[in-house]
Amino acid sequence: MSIPHKKPTLIVGGGISGITTAVEIAEVGKEVILIEQKPYLGGNVIKMNNYFPKLCPPACGLEINFRRIRQNPRIKYYTSTTLLEISGEKNNFSVKLRSAPQYVKDNCTACGKCVEVCPEERPDEFNYNFSKTKAIYFPHEMAFPAKFSIDDRYCKKESCNKCVEVCEYNAIDLSAKEEVFFLEVGSVVFATGWKNYDAGLIENLHYSDFKNVVTNVEFERLIASNGPGKDKLIRPSDNTEPEEIVFVQCAGSRDENYLPYCSAVCCPASLKHALSIQEKYPDSKIKIFYIDLRVSGRNEDFLAKVEENKNIELIKGKVAKIEEVGETKNLIVEAEDVLSGKKIKHEADLVVLATGIVPSDATLNLNKDQNGFLTEIQKEGIHAVSCCKKPMDVSSSVKDATAAALKAIQLTG
Repeated sequence: MSIPHKKPTLIVGGGISGITTAVEIAEVGKEVILIEQKPYLGGNVIKMNNYFPKLCPPACGLEINFRRIRQNPRIKYYTSTTLLEISGEKNNFSVKLRSAPQYVKDNCTACGKCVEVCPEERPDEFNYNFSKTKAIYFPHEMAFPAKFSIDDRYCKKESCNKCVEVCEYNAIDLSAKEEVFFLEVGSVVFATGWKNYDAGLIENLHYSDFKNVVTNVEFERLIASNGPGKDKLIRPSDNTEPEEIVFVQCAGSRDENYLPYCSAVCCPASLKHALSIQEKYPDSKIKIFYIDLRVSGRNEDFLAKVEENKNIELIKGKVAKIEEVGETKNLIVEAEDVLSGKKIKHEADLVVLATGIVPSDATLNLNKDQNGFLTEIQKEGIHAVSCCKKPMDVSSSVKDATAAALKAIQLTG
């Protein structure tokens, strides 16, 4: 009788889908290797204010999964690591990985003394560059692994050396180099996730020109309790709290010139955002311009609540253009109200573009559909999961990740 191979499963991507796949495989006794290109796990979800269907904050689900990873010796994880090559066949793949220089070692206690002496600043990508950190920084309050990182685009390395001098634990090595290494794995799951469509390509909406035009994912950080406003919703131009807010649905989506498909999650996300604003600022005025409102299942509850709210107006009509108002940096939104047949203009303090989901960049030559998403099965033993194969909300992504885990478990025996 042949003995099945016991090689680990490699999971590419450490967002909620990759994490779910990893813990589900490991908790039935299988070995897992999880890699993530950022210096922390959590993906897009960790940046959210809350997510469907229960409007949980990220700590609700991810902290439990981080604990499961910490407690399970069958899971090895590598952050700041990317997949370069993959070859072989089912149960016998060889993968080539590259880890960025690990300037901060695992014995970092996150005491923060290094930050106190660091003279250099960097844009904070976690807050979509609405704020800044020092060149040595703690990625965010829930960062896993819980250690500092160094952005070598801004760090002066040995010519500064101040962080090294104050570290009592010898946890900083500014001479660290990138590492390229090979692993043997039995199967591969791609959970590389999604990114927002580039709103700068939509010329009439002027995302790149006007500071107070933001995307829906940026708004998620702006309204978050741990966002750049420190529990206040602030607009980027002057850090004031906006009173009049406009949401533009299908920003570039369902348009052959930009993004031809519907991402499905944008409408319920904007409804959720509108209700979050009203909870924080009951006197605020909100308008949502839409082509069609597409919600389903429990998300219909959000639509019912929005329709009942007198301070939220739903307007069926496509936004034609956005203009900026002089020194105030307010915005004039011009659109057609389809139901009244009139063209309308509305002045707002902040405009939020509901841009769609596109797949994250894949560095390998993988099979994709016409929209750039990975096909579910690349070859036997290699699968794609969740948002790298089609747009999904968090709940659907977790279910799909659990299904991917079952496939990997069956494959490795």
